[in-house]
Amino acid sequence: MKKLKGFRTILNVAKEYKNKIIISSLGILVCSFSSMLVGILNGKALEEITKLNLKNAILILLIYLFSELFFNSLNKLSTSKLSKTEVQISRRVAYLTYEKTLSLPAYAFEKKSSGEFINRITSDSQVIINSFDQLLFLTSNFLASFIILIYIFFNSYIVAFEIIIFIIIFGIFVKVFHPLLEKVNKEKKQLNDVAITQINESVRGIREIKTLGIKNNLFKNLTTLITKQLEKSNKEIDLYMIYDLISNSLKSILEVGVFITCAVLLYKGSVSLTFFVAMTYYIYRYTWIIENITSFTRTYNETKVSIKRINEILENELFSDVHFGNVTLDNPKGIIKFNNVTFSYPNEKDTLKHFNITFEPNKKIGIVGRSGQGKTTIFNLLTRVFDVSKGSITIDGINIEDLTEESLRQNISIIRQDPFLFNNTIKENFKLLDENITLKEIRKYCQMAYIDDYIMTLPKKYNTVLGEGGVNLSGGQKQRLAIARALAKKSKIILFDEATSALDNESQDYIKKVIDDLVKDHTVIIVAHRLSTIKDADVIYVILDGKVNDMGTHKELMQKSSIYKKLYQSEEK
Repeated sequence: MKKLKGFRTILNVAKEYKNKIIISSLGILVCSFSSMLVGILNGKALEEITKLNLKNAILILLIYLFSELFFNSLNKLSTSKLSKTEVQISRRVAYLTYEKTLSLPAYAFEKKSSGEFINRITSDSQVIINSFDQLLFLTSNFLASFIILIYIFFNSYIVAFEIIIFIIIFGIFVKVFHPLLEKVNKEKKQLNDVAITQINESVRGIREIKTLGIKNNLFKNLTTLITKQLEKSNKEIDLYMIYDLISNSLKSILEVGVFITCAVLLYKGSVSLTFFVAMTYYIYRYTWIIENITSFTRTYNETKVSIKRINEILENELFSDVHFGNVTLDNPKGIIKFNNVTFSYPNEKDTLKHFNITFEPNKKIGIVGRSGQGKTTIFNLLTRVFDVSKGSITIDGINIEDLTEESLRQNISIIRQDPFLFNNTIKENFKLLDENITLKEIRKYCQMAYIDDYIMTLPKKYNTVLGEGGVNLSGGQKQRLAIARALAKKSKIILFDEATSALDNESQDYIKKVIDDLVKDHTVIIVAHRLSTIKDADVIYVILDGKVNDMGTHKELMQKSSIYKKLYQSEEK
């Protein structure tokens, strides 16, 4: 039962297709049982021939022919139906894994590489297809073989015991080899995760790779990785070679041993000719099972590892879900409060300590401080990328942990220093927010973000493909497009995380104009590295050691805050 527990998630998915699986399985099972007739019918036909009853022999062979044609067609139909169902199950598992991955907490993506998640969603879910039909065929043939064993037992308990002893020996052999095969397969998967991660990063960071001139180093790293993969693959091949050698030897011993026993028993008159002929068919059923167990061993070990990796996501074995409430924000005012908040990243000291702050709407609010003082952490907690360790954060008096995910996400937008844009057209990037948004509406938001004029100069205008991560745009253009996307989202709270720190003066002026327009109807908070971008802010908070050290306008802080003055003067130099 403990071993089956790991397959629980897959079995739950399979329940959605239980009718298709049952129908296909019954067809395969019936066909498997029908094969029992082969040995008996051929044995009877031969026995009738020895008695010179040619008519009866031909009649039996015709029955055998028509039954073979019928059951062969049923088997093909059932197998085809099962294969289609397997593909549906595999795709469903891939979708659920993808869905769950997007719901994982942010720290999950710090613990695991992108290659691991990609492999679990794609490769591991695909492996499941290869195991379902093999498992079903093995199960049905085991059942049929068990019934045949009963038939054999009633005709010759000696032959039956030979087969039982062989099954026990082979079972012990499989039990010894399985852990070895599983271990090497798991190690192969882990190496493949690393390889996929490097390839993924190489494609995404191709410009940096070229400009840094690090191609050869990457080639060297991948070569080392491939060498390790080859070593594991060779080890796996060697293990399977030994496995196949021993299993084939056991199979040959069983065949010859049973034939010799049957021949001796037939010579002594202890068994009939029909039984002897039937055994020439039935013994191959048991050796066929050995061959299929050998084949399934490889598939089973791959499947077991893949299902374990999928379950680590689906069953929250590695990371817990982020839980949301059921409260919605209707007509939000945008008043944000941090109430005695304490927070630390995993394995680090407190970043925020008993942190208290209130952000009012319709004001341009700046947050400044030296690196590592907790500025970006404020945004991470507000958007629930991470959750507070102690204290609470409220929007309009409602704890953000009580809000639905949709309500929280809808009412907060964040513009980062390097915003992420999807490798699609400009228009499709907006349609991901709202599939019913019109081009007229998209243009309106882009005009508000001062990017429409540029887009309209492009040959394909709003049908221009942005490239991976928006590589076809400059930093300032990406920022303005990200702002337009936030406007289309109609968020009440808009956060700027170092949004202008890497921009030229012209782009910075554009962003400042957009921010000034947003302040009229939104809560606008700016984490600033370049203090010149928030000189005109209504209020600026200085963060030091995870607490609010001071607050005021630029002019006020230049007079009363030595930390702010030092930060500003160091920038002026």
